[in-house]
Amino acid sequence: MANTFSVTSSQSWFSRLFESIKSVLVGLLLFVVSFPLLFWNESRAVKVARSLSEGAGAVVGVATDRVDPANEGKLVHTSGAVTTEGPVEDPDLGVQAQAVKLLRKVEMYQWKQKEKSETRSKLGGGTETVKTYSYEKAWLPEVVDSSEFRQSGGHENPGSMPISSTTTVADPVRLGAFKLSSEQLDQLTETQPLRVDQPPANPISDDTRGELRLVDGGYYLGADPKAPQVGDVRIHFEVVNPTTVSTVGVQSGDSFIAYQAKAGGTVLLVSAGARSAAEMFKAAQDANKTLTWLLRAAGWFLMFIGLLLVFKPIAVFGDVVPLFGRMLGAGLGLFSFLLATVLSLVTIAIAWVAVRPLLGIGLLVLAGGALTVLIARGRKAQAVVPASVPGS
Repeated sequence: MANTFSVTSSQSWFSRLFESIKSVLVGLLLFVVSFPLLFWNESRAVKVARSLSEGAGAVVGVATDRVDPANEGKLVHTSGAVTTEGPVEDPDLGVQAQAVKLLRKVEMYQWKQKEKSETRSKLGGGTETVKTYSYEKAWLPEVVDSSEFRQSGGHENPGSMPISSTTTVADPVRLGAFKLSSEQLDQLTETQPLRVDQPPANPISDDTRGELRLVDGGYYLGADPKAPQVGDVRIHFEVVNPTTVSTVGVQSGDSFIAYQAKAGGTVLLVSAGARSAAEMFKAAQDANKTLTWLLRAAGWFLMFIGLLLVFKPIAVFGDVVPLFGRMLGAGLGLFSFLLATVLSLVTIAIAWVAVRPLLGIGLLVLAGGALTVLIARGRKAQAVVPASVPGS
């Protein structure tokens, strides 16, 4: 069975035009959704920033050697060495480690499909599309449904894995006299590889591929790890080691809970290493700024794609002459880019007016200037087009 093949299909201009008209509804949905996303993101960013600033002004430092009842209900910062009472154990294979977390990572050797598409415009507005499908084998952490492949014959994958990935967490995990909460433990994600040197305590039951065996510090299920076959499984382990951590949270008994700020947000911070409260709050503020920009980009992108879909019938209509269609499509793309940028700025500015009027008004002025330029260029383009049409 060939691992690469191509399929050629054609689509008429009328069919493309009909599909593009249907895509307008999707475009309108994306366009509408982008506005509340952008607005919500700005209010979220302000709430988080103000909550962190509030927490930075209220936090007090405490030692880890004892739980002081006088600090009950206060936002506290502390640093120290994390300890566990005993080894953490994998529930299925019996692997043990003196760790905060033990992660079992499972991968299966499987077929995966890659698709490459190339579309060419034809005179009259139709298109010809060549889709090339290729298949290769790879180690993957999730089961790939080969029944969805364009050519499933000869590329079949098993329907399930004999064992799944999992994470086992030690209990309790202590920071001196305190106990770390599950929410704090979730924030400890820095892992190190763990090599195993003993056979698994419990075999995988009723698996026709045989027994798990030690290979390169992990376990392997299959005939030959040097020549893996589809369905072979390999397992390796990682750990989150006990180390020095710093945390900020409300002291609640001998543990910590999130601080509920008057600004509306919550504060519960954990960092690896000995870090001051000021360093932790700065890192949290930086992370908030990064997330804010990522969500701004996501909102702008939704708006941009939505506009492209709304204007798609115009571009398809112009594709009767491929060269003209490409020029029209490029122009509509640029217009969508500029319009999405302006509308995103306006939405962000309106969101900021309520909380930071000067910044919000400044953004509105900037967006207004950009919109003026956009309208002026649009009018100029309208004036040029009639003059360029033969016989006009």
